[in-house]
Amino acid sequence: MQIGYVNIFVSDFSRAVDFFSETLGLKLAMREDNFGYASFDGGSIGFAIAETEDSSLVGKHTGIGFIVEDIDKAYEEMKAKGVEFDMPPTKQPWGGTLALFKDPEGNVFYLDPGTNGG
Repeated sequence: MQIGYVNIFVSDFSRAVDFFSETLGLKLAMREDNFGYASFDGGSIGFAIAETEDSSLVGKHTGIGFIVEDIDKAYEEMKAKGVEFDMPPTKQPWGGTLALFKDPEGNVFYLDPGTNGG
């Protein structure tokens, strides 16, 4: 068994598609406006957003990490594009470095240099 994809729930579908494709630069693989579902090229694990009217599913700490080559550079570039960070790149007690950022829906993600073992 292996993980094939993850879905994040959003309330404003168009805004979320724009954020992940335009702001973060993920390649849009499929968009179905009638169903409020879009998927992105997430590498070996698929990443998708699904529109919901259930507000209890939106604005969560996802535990999903986005791997970047240079965390400090990615952090500065994302901040310049208006991405909100809860935590800048910070050395963790276990030795790795992480940053925490939010999408416009308040969903929280990790920014990870890929050296944390994830």
